[in-house]
Amino acid sequence: MKKALITGITGQDGFFLSRWLLGVGYDVHGFIRRNSAASLGNLHALNQDELDRLTIHWGDVTDHTIVDTVVREGQFDEVYHLAAQSFVSASFTNPSLTYKTNIEGTLNFVNAIKEYSKHTRFYFAATSELYGKVQQTPQDERTPFYPRSPYGVSKLAGFWTVKNYREAYQLFMSNGILFNHESEHRGKEFVTRKIAQAVAHLAKGGTEPLLIGNLEAKRDWGFAGDYAKGMWMILQHGFADDFVLATGENHSVREFVTEAFRVVQMEIVWQGEGTQEIGVNPKTGNTLVAIDPQYFRPAEVDTILGNYTKAKTLLGWHPSVTFPELVKRMVEAEMERS
Repeated sequence: MKKALITGITGQDGFFLSRWLLGVGYDVHGFIRRNSAASLGNLHALNQDELDRLTIHWGDVTDHTIVDTVVREGQFDEVYHLAAQSFVSASFTNPSLTYKTNIEGTLNFVNAIKEYSKHTRFYFAATSELYGKVQQTPQDERTPFYPRSPYGVSKLAGFWTVKNYREAYQLFMSNGILFNHESEHRGKEFVTRKIAQAVAHLAKGGTEPLLIGNLEAKRDWGFAGDYAKGMWMILQHGFADDFVLATGENHSVREFVTEAFRVVQMEIVWQGEGTQEIGVNPKTGNTLVAIDPQYFRPAEVDTILGNYTKAKTLLGWHPSVTFPELVKRMVEAEMERS
């Protein structure tokens, strides 16, 4: 039985990855930062049998002593490093914490593997935010990076750290450059979850409009469950490498909003321009969506679009959930919750 450690296991990706690994027979361990409630986050969505099969290690990725201990004693076949300060807007507010968590935390794990567990295969959760101010479209593994946020910069440091340790010490360390991936387990601070919640609220008679930032921003959105399987496939490859996981199509935030209202059979009409633009219910005249400048980034990433040909060719990976199916899944989940 293979043994795997997932940092950031309580998040969206940790949930889907742990479910996948348990399903294929792994002994799954999670590394969780201790909190007063001992919360397991999204892991509560696992069934009891799955929860009973998890082993939890409490610690902070920035504490190299506990990281060393867990890696040395665990002797894991695979480590999936998902833990991060992953909210872009928060990285502008607190870049110091973002750098400490994302750079130091990654360095602690690669060092621990180098020193105590050289056989371990290591996966680093990189991000399409590495591309930022895109230098070519679509983006693949050879596209130059140009991050536009402290989050993107911190992840770029992690990417190169992994690549450097792979080449310098002949370790199996791979980067997954994952484009935006969503689900009903997405954190509430992320725009897709925020949209789904607001639409469900309005569909059930709410009157408070959705306040949002840049409607023109385009993203390559896929389903998180597909991407979690892709992480596993990256570590099953014959040698360590870097892979883009994406859908190959992008949609604007405006399209996401429109599609979300379509799920609940509500029409939306867009009026006005710029920060004065609003989305209106044509039947009632009520404002459904309004622009709030506070949600604009200091340095915006306008359009990103991934080319996952390498992953498709070498790993046999491909996305299975379409954009409309993804939006429908998220909105229906919020309808059930509200």
